[in-house]
Amino acid sequence: MEAAEFATELESSKLRTNYAADISSIQEARDRIGPYIDKTPVLSSSSLNIIARRTLFFKCEIFQKGGAFKFRGACNAVFSLPVDLADKGVVTHSSGNHAAALALAAKLRGIPAYIVIPQNAPICKVENVKRYGGQVIVCEPTMQSRESVSAKVKEETGAVLIHPFNDGRIISGQGTISLELLEQVPQLDAIVVPISGGGLISGVALAAKALKPNILIFAAEPKGADDAARSKAAGHIVTLTETKTVADGLKAYLGDLTWPIVRDLVDEIIVVEEGEIIEAMKMCYEILKLAVEPSGAIGLAAILSHQFQDNLRWSHCQNIGIVLSGGNVDLSVLWESFQKAH
Repeated sequence: MEAAEFATELESSKLRTNYAADISSIQEARDRIGPYIDKTPVLSSSSLNIIARRTLFFKCEIFQKGGAFKFRGACNAVFSLPVDLADKGVVTHSSGNHAAALALAAKLRGIPAYIVIPQNAPICKVENVKRYGGQVIVCEPTMQSRESVSAKVKEETGAVLIHPFNDGRIISGQGTISLELLEQVPQLDAIVVPISGGGLISGVALAAKALKPNILIFAAEPKGADDAARSKAAGHIVTLTETKTVADGLKAYLGDLTWPIVRDLVDEIIVVEEGEIIEAMKMCYEILKLAVEPSGAIGLAAILSHQFQDNLRWSHCQNIGIVLSGGNVDLSVLWESFQKAH
């Protein structure tokens, strides 16, 4: 068997593993959420191509309903619920984009949404939840508090818990990004995706490798919250006692449903510094003319990093898709970040 054939067979065997989602559930999600989501555009920039020494294709999930990719998964989860369960509403805990996405999806279905949000969440994201009719419950800024308060709300209301990332319905919804992207740019050699809890990259990896087994999937992660990179190195889930990064949407840790997919199908995790994230965000503003939050700009930061640029193993990756995952920016925090960078 030739090396290329062996690699393809290896990827196929991985995709036959019993993951929380697969290409069939992702295609079903696409049919389910099609009437509600926006098919987001792909943009490019000759200036950034020169800087990156690659041809870059930006999948603009900043233009998705709710301002981020999260609406795909939330919409799939909400509209897959049977009527008797849906009527009691949904509950989740989130620091921002999933919270707003679930509130909006619940509003479209006409059911209640109870959203547990840590008290240090960005104001712009809390306002989005309220705008979409979600009932906000504030908790302490710890995962233990988020989960315990959510459990209490679930018990009191009978609402269905929709986890921000560790849920097959969420993973399947996020995977619809790959279906669109590979139709829009079939020649991609690689896709770069932000990583936190792993719901987005799990869906993207499952769909992309099912459709194009030799495509590479790169995760982009901030150094101040690099639990996924440490998990990959250790071979098991590693959690951090503290995270510190301007990318507020990338502070969660992998779940038991997302970890096996990240372990098996993500080819590399590229860890970037805070300054690189801020610089990439500025490039999005100044060159692409797009408002991208730090968590969304980290994919560009990864491609421009020395870790990627200096690695000869990836020199063949000339056509690269970058998921701009969200554009819900707290402008005051953004301005402070720009000021500190100079």
